[in-house]
Amino acid sequence: MWYGISKINANDTSIFSINSPTTLSLGSGIIVTEDGYILTNEHVTGERYSKCYVTLEDGEEYSGTVIWADSDIDLSIVKIQLTGLMQLTLGNSSDIRIGQTVYAIGNPIGLEFQSTVTSGIISAVDRTIKIKEKDELSYMEDLIQTDATINEGNSGGPLINEKGEVIGINAVKIEEGSHLGFAIPIDIIKPIIEKIKNTGNFVESSIGIYAYDKEVIQYLDEDLKFDSGIYVVSINKTGAAYGKGLLVGDIITKIDGVTLNKMSDLRKYIYTKEVGDEVKLTVLRNKKVFEISIKLGKK
Repeated sequence: MWYGISKINANDTSIFSINSPTTLSLGSGIIVTEDGYILTNEHVTGERYSKCYVTLEDGEEYSGTVIWADSDIDLSIVKIQLTGLMQLTLGNSSDIRIGQTVYAIGNPIGLEFQSTVTSGIISAVDRTIKIKEKDELSYMEDLIQTDATINEGNSGGPLINEKGEVIGINAVKIEEGSHLGFAIPIDIIKPIIEKIKNTGNFVESSIGIYAYDKEVIQYLDEDLKFDSGIYVVSINKTGAAYGKGLLVGDIITKIDGVTLNKMSDLRKYIYTKEVGDEVKLTVLRNKKVFEISIKLGKK
């Protein structure tokens, strides 16, 4: 099911208190395993190994530990010491269509309004948006756009289809224009959830690069155009790809034969692999295509 998550003790979450939900970092989350693993937003829980509080529907509060988090896609997984929990069914975000009815669920302005449901439609898919925080500009890609009302406390809650399946995790609201809301497609996180279910652990492998798709590149360089693939903008000097022949400016079109058009495509594939596995990149550089083999490292 869906639950409240906060970075402070739930006894101080009143919307009439001195602190506000914004400063308290309140949000929502969904149970993904019966033994207490909860999926939510990284901006709600904080980084890996940090602590947060989880409040269940009956009002009971539990201390949670962030066992995995990725600020780039704004997702995290929290563990509480509890079993026998009811988990939500995960749908397929790859099957969604523009115009279908969806429901956003969460705690819009704190735990006193928990389990609020709003409805709307999917108004667009594969959206890229710019986010400016503390004078730093970043981009979120491959988002589901909806007109279902999403407020701050909805962050981390589920976006559900008419079958009751989770197709996204509510993440962002833009107040300009038509009060649009955005959710992170559920498919990107499924490989991690499956590994946790099967092994109780997830060690994230990494290729050690960051790349943008053609939708993001237009914000950075309007003269740079390519039809498919992802454009390498940085290579971590301590990462697996460094010194293996890959260069900034390369366009990666495939990994092990799997076509890439978004950074999320690369992430989803690497999430299924293990540290030490070798992958083969198909790279376009100066109109020439070649392949580079890289052994995955630990993030």
